[in-house]
Amino acid sequence: MRELRARWSVLAEGIDAATPADRDRAVDALRAFAILGVVLGHWLVTALTTANGGLSNTSPLAYTSWLAPVSWVFQTLAVFFLVGGHVAALGYASARQRGDSYRTWAGGRLGRLFRPVAAVLILWTVVAGGMLIGGVEVTTVQTLVKLVLSPLWFLLVFAALTAATPLVARLHPLWPLAVVAGVDVWRFGLGGPEWAGWVNVAAGWLVPYTLGAAWSRGAFARRGPALLLLTAGAVATGALILWGGYPASMVGVPGAAVSNLNPPTLAAVAFGLAQCGLALLVREPLARAMRRPGAWAKVALVNLSAMTVFLWHQTAMMAVTALGLLAPADLPGLHTVPDSLVWIPARLLWLPAFAAALTVCWAAFRAYERGGRPKPQGTMRIASGSPHLATAPVKEITHA
Repeated sequence: MRELRARWSVLAEGIDAATPADRDRAVDALRAFAILGVVLGHWLVTALTTANGGLSNTSPLAYTSWLAPVSWVFQTLAVFFLVGGHVAALGYASARQRGDSYRTWAGGRLGRLFRPVAAVLILWTVVAGGMLIGGVEVTTVQTLVKLVLSPLWFLLVFAALTAATPLVARLHPLWPLAVVAGVDVWRFGLGGPEWAGWVNVAAGWLVPYTLGAAWSRGAFARRGPALLLLTAGAVATGALILWGGYPASMVGVPGAAVSNLNPPTLAAVAFGLAQCGLALLVREPLARAMRRPGAWAKVALVNLSAMTVFLWHQTAMMAVTALGLLAPADLPGLHTVPDSLVWIPARLLWLPAFAAALTVCWAAFRAYERGGRPKPQGTMRIASGSPHLATAPVKEITHA
């Protein structure tokens, strides 16, 4: 144990020394927390049960509505879009200063987003085909494939907004917010068609994205605007839930008439505003915390494989669940219906197993995110302003 701590200390010091002095470590910390929030949220509110034969998807939120505040903690996508807009706007401005074309800039960013996706799609095409050939029920295969593919909608939206950065970077967040409000009034107040809500998939996430772009221009240099976002967003969210008829859960609940997330509603966007305000307010404490090599190294390593972690976390959970089927009886917190308080502590005990399975996935597929084979140990490059950390000789410090 002492030897492991010594090795970690050396690694952390090396990562800290290799980081450019002008890198905003708080931005990386916010991105890491957003990704981990999504991962833990999915692991806690997604339950694969054998109650109906085969595997079917449900959620503890469908049985215990008072758990809705859990979704407030782990539904962190607004923070990810905030950071994404901030980094993309800075990156595009830097690319223009260097004389890089839009095609070069956009191609590099989108390539880093989609390279890891191919591995997921190929593996699950093979797995799904194998299960069907082996006689697994179609509904079970559909449930598993849907869990794997459902997070990809987020990547498509994020990629579209990234590609549109030159057009939307200076858009005032009030414009997409007004679109979200108008669509919800049409859907819920005037009896408009349900499909109209899908306009909010773009408009809803454009709100935090444009806030991030405004952040890159110095809009939140003072604490006042961030405090206003937090306060107004929290008050609006509470009012919409208490008197507007919106669900309290900020994630989708199986069987619910309305989802705040699919597509995003005004309540989800208001909640996202509050999250963004809080994220902007904690920048300075985060920056101070990231001065510690140990803390910064953990954040840097998460960012190094952020997309791999995001893309494979559902597969890791399903792999553990599938292996658990070999047991002679349903395992509490893994296969049982989440309709009692006992399920919650049982589920928490499975989180280390999910994390271990995710570590295996990370070791197997992290190379796809980096665009090639894994580099030898002892190499690290911290690229300032890039969406992910990359690898290169530890002494080679470059600025993207």
